[in-house]
Amino acid sequence: MNKSDKALELFSNNFNCSQAVLTAFAPDFGLDEQLALKLGTSFGGGARNGDICGAVSGALLVIGLKYGHYISSDSEQKARAYEIAVEYTKRFKEANGSIVCRDLLGYDLTKPNEMARIKEKGLFGTVCPKMIKGAVEILESILHDYE
Repeated sequence: MNKSDKALELFSNNFNCSQAVLTAFAPDFGLDEQLALKLGTSFGGGARNGDICGAVSGALLVIGLKYGHYISSDSEQKARAYEIAVEYTKRFKEANGSIVCRDLLGYDLTKPNEMARIKEKGLFGTVCPKMIKGAVEILESILHDYE
């Protein structure tokens, strides 16, 4: 099963977009899937505030797993990790117009009347899978480009 399919399967099984993207890549970095699901929990729905898309957050966590800065004196690694994160968000914005959940959905999930519209229109079932698939594809491209 490819990464997009794995992420979409996780999303369809009641996990959020951040959990789905992070967990699809977790085994590649020695991260236990259960731990990945736990780590991604709070990032869904733009950290439950409609802010940065959970699929983007999940991808950025994966970028941290691969390129993250962990030696305090290694400013080059830190700068490289930031560069890759900026490139990722740039590509996601180019593909989708924004990295902000409320912009992507067209509604603010923190407002009860707008959350009702999201559910009424089934946007979690249409917009979110598209964002997840795109997030994974862009992430795979980034991981390849920065090898």
